[in-house]
Amino acid sequence: MGRVKSEHFIPLNIAILTVSNRRTLIDDTAGDLLQERIGSAGHSVADRLVVRANKYHIRAAISNWIVSADIQVIVVSGGTGLTDDDVTPEAIEVLFDKKVEGFGELFRQCSLRQIGYSTLQSRATAGLANKTLIVALPGSPRACELAWDEMLSSQLDARQGPCNFAPHLKATDADACTSRERN
Repeated sequence: MGRVKSEHFIPLNIAILTVSNRRTLIDDTAGDLLQERIGSAGHSVADRLVVRANKYHIRAAISNWIVSADIQVIVVSGGTGLTDDDVTPEAIEVLFDKKVEGFGELFRQCSLRQIGYSTLQSRATAGLANKTLIVALPGSPRACELAWDEMLSSQLDARQGPCNFAPHLKATDADACTSRERN
């Protein structure tokens, strides 16, 4: 088993995708919150998009980021409920090489304190595709804040032990340069 914890912070390149038929980049409050949290944690927002709630539009955006050498994490906000427009899990789960089985359960457990049993209607999910972590969250800013503060901020920090997502993610060209500088 490889080393799963680092002594050094490793900034990640994170893309944000908002799924909405009403929001734009101008009024995307959940995306704004995620962008602020990602930056405050020391990571980089490598790209940010808003797409309509259409599983093929969602899948296309995610697929482009999965094959990008510069995107290590994708955070999707919106489309995880039960309405007819909520198609994010159907769009992305077919792309997963491995599903992070406990993510949705843990998110619902955390959100139970905030919204009670309405958390049953959340289909938050996560998985790995081409060494890219993909996380799908509800579209409310409070849900995104909860997921980032309670789960993602620590699991995207390479110093977090006993394990975190960092060793499972693709290395970027910048990672290779940093590694050579340390040697």
